[in-house]
Amino acid sequence: MKSLRLIAAISMIACVSPAFSGVYTDDLTRCLVEKSTPQDKTTLVQWMFVAMSQHPSVASLTKVTPDDVELHNKAAGELFVRLLTDTCVENTKKAIKYEGATAIQNAFQVLGQVAAGDLFANPEVAKVMSGLEKYMDAKKLEALNK
Repeated sequence: MKSLRLIAAISMIACVSPAFSGVYTDDLTRCLVEKSTPQDKTTLVQWMFVAMSQHPSVASLTKVTPDDVELHNKAAGELFVRLLTDTCVENTKKAIKYEGATAIQNAFQVLGQVAAGDLFANPEVAKVMSGLEKYMDAKKLEALNK
């Protein structure tokens, strides 16, 4: 159970860490991205959202309960284990053998980015994000080019 928590923590840290990847990490990354289903990516994004919702600066904006946290930790933990030990087992073994445990961090960083990209591509999400434009001073931004 401790190793699963470590992988989960590494994966969250991976969202903000620069990534070095070698050929075996690249192979693992490709496997994770290509063989993750849309539901797998949804599970990952939901878990990241639930984790981020616990930060004091945004906690008041959500209604995530401790049961929700547990449910999504369980789902993400099972997903990580399945992807690493079943779906991409050979890639995982080679990446760890030749490039170390950071290979997992780096591969999940990319998977997280792909999953988040899918989230932001949703028309409803894009609509909300495009609403930002009406609050931006175009003249000030254009002045940056001068």
